[in-house]
Amino acid sequence: MPPLPQRITYRVAVERTPGKLGAVAGAIEEHGADLVATERTAQQRHVDFRDLTVEVRDQDHADEIAATLVDLAGVELLAITDEVLAAHDRGKIRVETTREVLGPSDLALVYTPGVAKVCRLIEEDPVAAYRLTIRSNAVAVITDGSAVLGLGDIGPLASLPVMEGKAMLLRSFGDVDAYPVLVDERDPDTFVDTVARIAGGFGGINLEDVAAPRCFEIEGKLRQRLDIPVFHDDQHGTAIVVLAALLNAARVVSRDPTSLRVVVQGVGAAGVAIINLLRAAGVEDIVPVDVDGIVEPTRKGNDPIRRRVAKQSNPRGLVGGKETALAGADVFVGVSGPETLPLELLRTMADDRIVFALANPTPEIHPDIARGHVAVMATGRSDFPNQINNVLAFPGLFRGLLDAAATAVTDDMKIAAAQGIASIVGDDLAPDYIVPSAFDRTVVPVVAEAVAATARRQGHVRPGSEGSLQAESAAAQQGAAQRAVQRAIARRFSGDEG
Repeated sequence: MPPLPQRITYRVAVERTPGKLGAVAGAIEEHGADLVATERTAQQRHVDFRDLTVEVRDQDHADEIAATLVDLAGVELLAITDEVLAAHDRGKIRVETTREVLGPSDLALVYTPGVAKVCRLIEEDPVAAYRLTIRSNAVAVITDGSAVLGLGDIGPLASLPVMEGKAMLLRSFGDVDAYPVLVDERDPDTFVDTVARIAGGFGGINLEDVAAPRCFEIEGKLRQRLDIPVFHDDQHGTAIVVLAALLNAARVVSRDPTSLRVVVQGVGAAGVAIINLLRAAGVEDIVPVDVDGIVEPTRKGNDPIRRRVAKQSNPRGLVGGKETALAGADVFVGVSGPETLPLELLRTMADDRIVFALANPTPEIHPDIARGHVAVMATGRSDFPNQINNVLAFPGLFRGLLDAAATAVTDDMKIAAAQGIASIVGDDLAPDYIVPSAFDRTVVPVVAEAVAATARRQGHVRPGSEGSLQAESAAAQQGAAQRAVQRAIARRFSGDEG
């Protein structure tokens, strides 16, 4: 896949002579770039000041265009603005207040002395923090920077723009207040201890871009220590959307999802989570595959994660290479590497093949190659139908968890989220439409309600919180308080103080 074009804005001073601007445009185009906009920002008697927005291939191409402008007679290059860098200038998120402080009375309410009353209430009843502080809507996006997008292990600080982006998506799509937390620690126990010590101010933890296999240990230990949901999106966000897509793909080919034979290629964070969630949803025949072939118990060299996966999957006891796993399979789910599913192997699968080739940016098999050989095709790319995008899952999931004041996230909640995503498609189901667009704003409320309802039904909600089944609504509480006041007044005037 070629790199996505970038837009660079060059601010120039151009002599006001006939044909000069045309010469500038021509020079840019001669070097293979597109001049997409030009705007005059100011002018003097003999000079125009202009912003030239140019679409370039990459940074080297941008530098080449800059050098061209410098060499042009009658043109002075004044400044260069990178569209990507400009979008990140001073960060992408900020903290905002819910109430203005305009004078002493406001200060007394939100800070001292008024805030002391709230502190005492929380000291007596910690659950009150869910009603009286940001904790009810706060999620920490936590990383060690060890597996960031396709960049690899770049460290926590370099990962901050990605964590900001995740927080931005949680806010934009789910109305969740999220904040990035960078933990510069690679020892799992120390990492867990650090997160546990700062978790008190949050209603949920979103682990992000933590490398496998460390991510499995970290998530498991945090779930044991914390009484708030802990969710590793690289694992479970992907798994939820894959399940949603598979539910609808099965409808396309008129199959019961639980009857499908599934091959999962890639036994990293996402692959393991996909296998686990599909099993939880009732899909039994799942064969895990990695670069060494089928992951099965007799294979030498399996690490602890692979040994566990091998015991829990592959019910037909297949052994050997990928070709053995794919023969007669109904579904291929790839979370591995580019161009690792040859067409000749794909053709050995059963009729009405379902292929989710999710390696990014280059999938395991390109849709153009698979076209005509599959019933349903999905990728991780936005330029083809059926994009498996985690943004379909995590904003609605956290919205529902926070609405219910959930204490954990379970497989049933993830399945409910997947079913919610799948339901959006409805009667518009088609081979090229098995999941909604990542920008479909109807997804979050449906997913949130499904997750919150499941949390309440399972009892994974904080006792006494608004999410608890036993908790009264705000209106009921207010009514009860009013009735208590009325009874007190009645007793006082009747002379009965008991």
